[in-house]
Amino acid sequence: MNEPLAAAAAATSTNFTVIGILAAIFVPICATIAVITWNHYRLQRHRADAVAMASYRKLAEEAVASMTEVRAEMAKLAEHVTAVEQLMRDVG
Repeated sequence: MNEPLAAAAAATSTNFTVIGILAAIFVPICATIAVITWNHYRLQRHRADAVAMASYRKLAEEAVASMTEVRAEMAKLAEHVTAVEQLMRDVG
């Protein structure tokens, strides 16, 4: 009477060797895919940061050039104001 139970138990027993082999194959593969995916997105974020920094650098260069132009115009304006003040002193 115990023979059918033993046969049924043997038929439904879990083979841990197969599970271990499959885990030994699939776990490193999944871990490798996860690391590659993570590094890919990290690289994309780094590239986006580099593009943003290049944009900021270009903006800073344009601001410096603009400030140089403004300083030159202010110097010209100061010369004209000085000339007008001198003219007013001479007249008055």
